[in-house]
Amino acid sequence: MKTNHQLGLIALIKRSRPINLITGPIIYSMILPIVLLDICVSFYQWTCFPIYGIQKFSRHDFIIFDRQELKYLDWISKFHCTYCAYGVGVVSYVSEIIKATESYFCPIKHKEKKLLESQRHWQALAYEQGPDFDFEAYLEKVRKQMEARNQLG
Repeated sequence: MKTNHQLGLIALIKRSRPINLITGPIIYSMILPIVLLDICVSFYQWTCFPIYGIQKFSRHDFIIFDRQELKYLDWISKFHCTYCAYGVGVVSYVSEIIKATESYFCPIKHKEKKLLESQRHWQALAYEQGPDFDFEAYLEKVRKQMEARNQLG
């Protein structure tokens, strides 16, 4: 009998929501713009920050790959986590570089404060879970809560 982290591709397809299978290629097509953004902003920082005297940021402080060690995730979930960790990490890295640039050229606060901090972690799961943790059940619960929250406006 296979455990959850040894799940095969056919079983994965059977348990996936059809909408996730349909939108998956759209989600993964974003890898090209993300990589291009990473390369371009890194090049900008490497070339311009020394000229401006701005301290450079390390990508390794923003792009964190640690979920592959979680035993309750199957291989495809670990793959998805790697993709998301890269995408979110690059956007955070780029955001800090842009904020540093703004501080150098235009250190003026905005008149109105908009929601700047992400609220996506409202249901974030703690990193470590017990050996009998059912990740799929938890994921389904969070998705339903997100859908309900979205319907409320």
